[in-house]
Amino acid sequence: MEHKTATHALAALGHATRLSVFRLLVQAGHGGRLAGEIAADLGLPGATLSFHLKELAAAGLVSAEARGRSICYRADFKAMDGLVGYLTENCCAGDASCAPASRCGPAQ
Repeated sequence: MEHKTATHALAALGHATRLSVFRLLVQAGHGGRLAGEIAADLGLPGATLSFHLKELAAAGLVSAEARGRSICYRADFKAMDGLVGYLTENCCAGDASCAPASRCGPAQ
């Protein structure tokens, strides 16, 4: 991942609402969530959610797919992995014992 791309992604995630939306989509997995479900779960007006989803999409962190009259949003796991990889690249001067453990599951 390039520095500019990482900066854009981190800036998008640097807003509390966008971080909440992204985390919700990560939790939803590859199936994603419909826009109305996201708005209801987070208590967001549709226009507000649309603005934040647009920012996440512009940063390459989410994708959208039309489902009839609804839109399903999904976290882009490849982009997420790329961002984490960029942040941990050359971690601890190559000493793998200090690198963060990569895992999928609830935070402890």
